[in-house]
Amino acid sequence: MDFGTKLFSMENFVNKQSIVREIWGKSDTILFIFAGASAEFALNKAVDWLYFTGKLPKDPLGRLFSTVKYARHIVFSENDAAYQAINAINTAHAHVENQRGKSIPDWAYKDVLYMLIDYSIKAYELLERPLSNSEKQEVLNVFIKVGKGMRLENLPHSYLEFEVERAKHLQSNLAFGHYTKDLYKQYRKHLGIVRYSLLLETQILLLPEHARQLLRLRSFSLLKPILSIYKISRNLNLDSFIKNLLLPPAYKKDIEAMNYSA
Repeated sequence: MDFGTKLFSMENFVNKQSIVREIWGKSDTILFIFAGASAEFALNKAVDWLYFTGKLPKDPLGRLFSTVKYARHIVFSENDAAYQAINAINTAHAHVENQRGKSIPDWAYKDVLYMLIDYSIKAYELLERPLSNSEKQEVLNVFIKVGKGMRLENLPHSYLEFEVERAKHLQSNLAFGHYTKDLYKQYRKHLGIVRYSLLLETQILLLPEHARQLLRLRSFSLLKPILSIYKISRNLNLDSFIKNLLLPPAYKKDIEAMNYSA
């Protein structure tokens, strides 16, 4: 390895001043991203791939949380470590494809990528402030970089192109099926009725209209008037107490560890 290559490898995958690090360095934002992702995984027409290994129905929270943790790990890694994580994802998917004897469609990978872009922006805006167009483009650029590492092609270059592609994917690739019904049954079982209800209220805040309609969720979330109170609670350092009430005990340490200030 020459000196120039070594310098490149030591660079961060995401610039330390990037808004993406701020978004993915806050545990409450990540929880909101998780909530949106849990809905779209259930609705996606390729969800049968997640059922193929049997891991999703047995541990739906753990399986979904691992996706979020991988994304966060990539965001805060140096280039080498980030691309190693992306290659590990590619290898894991290739293994499942070999087991099943068919390929995961590219549109399914893109759905996950677009979902993470969309909910990164929406979650941050709900909990913090509106993002500028340049900040939204920055979020897009980071995840498009991930997508290219996964060897995906024909990805959007601008945020405007992304919005068009995202809308097309939502219309084409989401449906309410028997896997959706089963997965929500598992969510309720693993979360309990109170936390499950909070999950649904959070999804109402985040989900695109088409996804919300497929799940037959109402348009107004009971959490909306409570968000301002929650923001105040963070200033009073009461948010950790509130999170302890809302989170399953098994994930408390994982969520606390996701607050990143460096």
